[in-house]
Amino acid sequence: MTIPKLLQLAKSNAAASQPLRAETSGAEATVYLHGVIGGYWGDIDETEFVKALTALDVDTIHLRIDSPGGDVFGARAMMTAISQHKAKVIAHVDGLAASAATGICMACDEVEITQGAGFMIHNAWTIALGNKADMAKTVELLGKIDAGLAADYTARTGKDQEQITQWMDEETWFTADEAKEHGFADRVVEVVGKKKAKNQWDLSAYANTPAALLAKPNNAAPDDGDITAHRNALERRLSLLERTPA
Repeated sequence: MTIPKLLQLAKSNAAASQPLRAETSGAEATVYLHGVIGGYWGDIDETEFVKALTALDVDTIHLRIDSPGGDVFGARAMMTAISQHKAKVIAHVDGLAASAATGICMACDEVEITQGAGFMIHNAWTIALGNKADMAKTVELLGKIDAGLAADYTARTGKDQEQITQWMDEETWFTADEAKEHGFADRVVEVVGKKKAKNQWDLSAYANTPAALLAKPNNAAPDDGDITAHRNALERRLSLLERTPA
């Protein structure tokens, strides 16, 4: 049976992501958001993030982002915590900010994206079960979520909401330069060296993923017991939903 796209995204990236991590040095802190967003779907639990962020008594917080997306409401809770924190919060898109991860960027004071990194916006996904009335309510809910996301992007970029909506409808992938050009990012950071960045995420669940990002992630089988246990636990949580017809 075909796994719905939302489940496919979470399941195929479970082994690639890492748990929430934060480091403090003087008046600055760095929080690593490298993983799928949402405690139910992935590795970055919004409640733990809010607790960790609230506990930081610093002037500047750097959010290092490499995420294929995740739970939109989990991201919204994280956005609220970011916007209400007294510190200056700078988002650094190290590799990928897709889907819900772009919303987190919108809540930050500044957004910096690495040359070669990706930025993707699209309409919200969900999984629904029920009769036609339930489906109608789900459609209404998705419309409201999309409107909220479009409002965030519009406020940040200054673009017409019609243009933002079109980009979301088309699942639009931006290069670093395009993200800056259209106002999603404030600056692009050049990375010069012999090493080339490699996409670590399985992005095949998305419809318009650039061909260069569709290469199979270069991830060795996890040999750390904690990572293996985490993946097994996630697959158990998803197994019931996988029985739902696509």
